[in-house]
Amino acid sequence: MDKFVLEYESEIRLAVFLGMFITIAVWELIVPRRSLSCPRLFRWSSNLAIVVLNTISLRLIFPAAAIGVSAYAMSRGWGLFNILLLPNWIEAVLSILALDLLIYWQHVVFHRVPLLWRVHRVHHTDLDFDVTTGVRFHPVEILLSMIIKMLAVIILGAGVVAVLIFELVLNASSMFNHGNVHLPLRADKALRLILVTPDMHRVHHSTVMEETNSNFGFNLSWWDYIFDTYRSQPRAGHDGMTLGLCEFRDLRKQSIWDLVVLPFVRNVVIRPQKDG
Repeated sequence: MDKFVLEYESEIRLAVFLGMFITIAVWELIVPRRSLSCPRLFRWSSNLAIVVLNTISLRLIFPAAAIGVSAYAMSRGWGLFNILLLPNWIEAVLSILALDLLIYWQHVVFHRVPLLWRVHRVHHTDLDFDVTTGVRFHPVEILLSMIIKMLAVIILGAGVVAVLIFELVLNASSMFNHGNVHLPLRADKALRLILVTPDMHRVHHSTVMEETNSNFGFNLSWWDYIFDTYRSQPRAGHDGMTLGLCEFRDLRKQSIWDLVVLPFVRNVVIRPQKDG
């Protein structure tokens, strides 16, 4: 199985990405949660262009990425699970849970450390909230995240299959929980006991600081409950809330070039502003 994953990793990733992207995009067209305030073509061209830039950057700087590091660690017997020799399914489940918890704390840290926030705010300056917001991250954040993930994979000794499953689920869940899709209230309430739903994560994209600094989970919702960062609803309601950051409201500053240079822009408020 490991050999198959290593050989067809790129094809598997692309198939899952396109499948999930098309599914959420069509869902948004059929049953949207909110009306979009910005031209879709302009936003999508910028958000998807940065995905291409991130993919190229990762392949050039870390050609093996987390999957390659996992295979190398296994060949050397590095990491906790290569020492404990647990059954494969237990190792996979524990690896996925540990990596998901890591991403939660990484997200918290990127909000709380001003220098990292300058990079992460690229994700939050989107004036709308849809499937492409879920893949809108600055290349520096993507590279830093990969370094953190690779170190975690070495420490855990996470297997190749577990790492691939985690990365596929993380990518798919990010597109899902950023989707501008309508879920019945009962379905949303039931799902968010386990998973981060679009309504749950939309709160995180509010211009209100207390709301921006909540609901940090990307996949499992448990971490927000456990670490007391969960917020059920936005104060102004989902239809009345303002998305983005108060200090970045100019639609003309949403081009791919503006997104790339945003972390280096001076004379701006580093933290999200409070209402009023």
